[in-house]
Amino acid sequence: MTDQTDPLSTELDPVIHAQARLRVVSALSVLREDDRITFPQLQDSLKMTAGNLSVHLRKLEDAGYVEVTKTHQGRTPATLVRLTRRGRLAFDDYTAALRALLNP
Repeated sequence: MTDQTDPLSTELDPVIHAQARLRVVSALSVLREDDRITFPQLQDSLKMTAGNLSVHLRKLEDAGYVEVTKTHQGRTPATLVRLTRRGRLAFDDYTAALRALLNP
């Protein structure tokens, strides 16, 4: 039986822990809860290729951490991304677990 107060027993969420996904979730976490960012804005701010960002967004979306909405702005297709409530909670848990590991 592991001691829950033992920082070594703290597990980091593997979905968020991958460097690229951690960067995505971190970037989205600074937005207000209902705010969305366009895919190109997110891609530009993270300096990621479209393909790489798409792959990581899909993994985060499958986990329920992000919501990706396809819409139109005028006649132009737009992809909007936001961190879900579940994603915010997961990121909060992740950062708390990381702090516990760094400050035993």
